[in-house]
This record gives sequence, structure tokens and C-alpha cells, in this order.
Amino acid sequence: MKLQQLPLNNKRVLLRVDYNVALENGRVAEPKRIEATLPTLRYLLERKATVIVLSHLGRPKGQDVQFSLKPVTETLASYLKKEKLPHSGCSLWPGTYPSAETKKRVDSMEEGEILLLENLRFNAGEEKNDAALAKGLAELGDCFVQEAFGALHRAHASVDALPRQLPSAFGFLVEKEIEVLTKVLTNPPKPFVVLLGGVKVSDKIGAIENFLKRGVDKVLVGGALAYTFLSSQGIGVGQSPVEKDWVGRVGELMKRQNGSRRLILRQDHWIVQDFKNPTNPKVTDGPGIPEGWEGMDVGPKTLEVFGREIAQAKTIFWNGPVGVIEVAPFEKGSSQIAALVAAQTKKRTLTVLGGGDTIHAISKAKISETAFSHVSTGGGATIEFLEGKTLPGIAAIQQ
Repeated sequence: MKLQQLPLNNKRVLLRVDYNVALENGRVAEPKRIEATLPTLRYLLERKATVIVLSHLGRPKGQDVQFSLKPVTETLASYLKKEKLPHSGCSLWPGTYPSAETKKRVDSMEEGEILLLENLRFNAGEEKNDAALAKGLAELGDCFVQEAFGALHRAHASVDALPRQLPSAFGFLVEKEIEVLTKVLTNPPKPFVVLLGGVKVSDKIGAIENFLKRGVDKVLVGGALAYTFLSSQGIGVGQSPVEKDWVGRVGELMKRQNGSRRLILRQDHWIVQDFKNPTNPKVTDGPGIPEGWEGMDVGPKTLEVFGREIAQAKTIFWNGPVGVIEVAPFEKGSSQIAALVAAQTKKRTLTVLGGGDTIHAISKAKISETAFSHVSTGGGATIEFLEGKTLPGIAAIQQ
């Protein structure tokens, strides 16, 4: 159901969001996920709804104060004021739930008020998809809106069990994510180029196989996951990380019809002898890395080859930086890739970015997210969607 079809006037709305944001010194360091929910919040408040916000934060073991949503509440309150949303208050309910006290507090909410319930993961039933927790939450509202795209791949109580008990709809953010990623998966303008970085092949092999099956033109393999691909071809990668358990599957993938032609691996690397003290880096002549050395970033040959493919693309999906962006100067490869992809956006290429590390990479490159067609708020959810999997949070509402 679309949000516009959901009866909202003077209703109590349970709004599941993904406010799992980075904190530094007790403050929100990256508010993108909070900002992304503001259009849906405005829509709800303009219809005089009272809004009970549900979110998780981090991976707490029990009620751990360092994972409290208090700083998130403060940041949200500042945005509500800055953007002039028609609300009558924004506060955190620190009590446990479901409980009679929580029900009493919700019953006392004023029109247009926003109440955040404390971190969902403080309750052990959340990650267990507990029916009793879902029932208790459902009793607090009249309807449910799913706005937590980054959590849709989790079969948790607030994602799966809860929306099955109330009239439910996707928020504007989730609706846009599904629309764009469905186009990438089923009807992308061609040529279609996928650029994958990051560390683990195991996290992305399913998406790679699905892209190849669906006819993607090129998959550019950067980041540390490239070392497992190179190792599968008998190419030495020195001390660089390799997922040994996945070398066989990657090797089979490379052997399949057109696989090696459509999978473009790193051609060279910036390497160092000591990751913890990365002085005197040098660039390799080819894809191999000598013993005692470790890869840190893509080299100029790789950037040239990747750049040619990017320049011809009409659709680009990018997930994961191509180098160790946390250690200077090895963010340069990802920054150059970001500039190339942004330039293609100006040529009306559909450019879609996914994953927090990718967002961090474009931030380090000092390129605005508006320079790309779409920047997904999901990490694992984006990859699993593009693997072709049915996400629990989508199925719960569609069913």
C-alpha cells in the first residue's frame, strides 16, 4: 500500500525508521538517515497524526546507555525546528515496552507530537522476531509506516511481525529505494556497469552472480575483494587479505561463459610493506603483488581501464570504495572514481550508490550526494535486494 492510501488524519502512526547513525562524543556525526525521513514525517504531521518512532541503534547487549537514542532525538528535534515541520513536540520515551506505562504515555500524546521509543534492540524480542513484542507495539498505534530501508533484510519484530498486524504502507524513502533499485535490477539503460569494492567477496558474490545472470555488461572488481578474485586466477597477492573459503567459487564464476570477459579485475595496485606504518608506497607493474607487500589502493592502469568502462555506461551501480580510504593517501583511487561517476551523471547516466563506506568515500572526495542520481540509505539491504532476494520487511507489507 502507498502512503497516500493509508488513512492518517488524527491517527497514531507507528513509524519504523533506520536511525542507526554514527555517534561521536555522544552526538550524531552523520545525520543523513535522519534527514532522509523528513518528507515522510512532514506528510504525517500535516495530516495531524501523532507519530511513535521506532528505531534500533548499534548492537547493544541489553540496555546499554551508550546506544541510547537520546542524541538522535536531539538531532531530530533540531531538524524539525530548522525545517519548520508542524509538530507539537519531540521527545524520547526511556521506559521499557510493551508496558502499561508506555501505553499511558502514548495515550496522552497531543496532535502532531513525535515520541521516540528507546532503542528497539534493548528488548531481546526485537531480533528474535518475537510475536508478543510485535503485538505490544501494535497496540500503541492505528497504522504502521515502514521507512527503514536499511533494516528491511532483517526478520525482526518491528520489521516483519509488526506490520502484519496493522494497516501498513511504505514511507516515501522506502518507496523511492524500491523504485530505483528495481529499475537497476530489471530495466537498466545499457551499457550497465557495476563497480564493487569493499572487503568481503562473501558479502557480494550473490549480487555479482545475479547481475551477470541478468545481463550486466561489466562488473569492475575493486577494493580488497579483488584479492580473492586474483588469487582464484593463480595471481599472487602478497600479504593482502584473501577469503580462502571463497576462492573456489570465485574461480568457477570466472570460468563460466563470458564471465572472465565481463568481470574486470584490478590491473595494478599501490602497495606497502607495513599496513600500520604505510610509508614508501609503490605501484606495481601488473596485477601481482610481491611477498611481504600488501595492496592499499588501485593503481593508474586500473583507473584507466575502469574509467573507460564508466565513460561508456548508461547505468552505474557502485558499492564499496576501491581502496583503504581511512589511510591517506589511499583514498585517492576512490575519489577519482567518484569524480568519474559524478561526471557521467551530468551526461544523464543513471548513477546509483549504495553502502555507508561508499557515502564516506564521496564525502572524502568532497563531492555532494546530489551529484549522483540516487544514494541508497541501505548497505546489506541494498545488496540483498540486488541479489534478487525477497526482503522480509517488503514481504510483510506486500502480503
